Amino acid sequence: MRTRVKICGITRIEDAVQAVEAGADAIGLVFYPPSPRAVDVEQAARIVRALPPFVEAVGLFVNPDPDLVRTVIDEVGIGLLQFHGDEPSSFCAQFHQRWLKAVRVRDMEDVPSAYRVYPDASGLLVDAYDPKKYGGTGQIFDWSLIPQERPRPLILAGGLNSANVAAAVAAVRPWAVDVSGGVEREKGIKDASRIIEFIREVNRVG
Repeated sequence: MRTRVKICGITRIEDAVQAVEAGADAIGLVFYPPSPRAVDVEQAARIVRALPPFVEAVGLFVNPDPDLVRTVIDEVGIGLLQFHGDEPSSFCAQFHQRWLKAVRVRDMEDVPSAYRVYPDASGLLVDAYDPKKYGGTGQIFDWSLIPQERPRPLILAGGLNSANVAAAVAAVRPWAVDVSGGVEREKGIKDASRIIEFIREVNRVG
């Protein structure tokens, strides 16, 4: 089974287009103002309108106001939501859209517990734990903490780049991988050659 690729933290149309041309299955748009990769609704809508068919646009949120999520769904055209904060399952499910829950992994129980606590999630995104951040740490974590038993798709994130993603895919066999900083030349600005190399490495083993 082919490993899917999401390029997250897109802030420019040209970066979205380059990601798709390189073979990305999805792009991520960050609706979390403290992030250096955050976009507003108008900016995100322009990016989504530039996407071709069959490429997913994912909206990333951290403990958002529900009205913001509804606005993004209505005005941007987001069909898949990704929650990185402390949102309970009931919060995530209220929008009647497919959604992912991010899990910051510290021990063997974190992922199995999240599958139980978020039974309606379309999948889990696993990332490195940082007590001060809800994601975007740029750090890898111990992949052996990820169980082989997965009732729903698992997306691997956390410090991935072209130098380590092949090993990550071989070790974890995730449904998809998610990268942001590992394909940037500066925060929020992607590097086309790094995206191409990253996806080439994923496809080499995935």
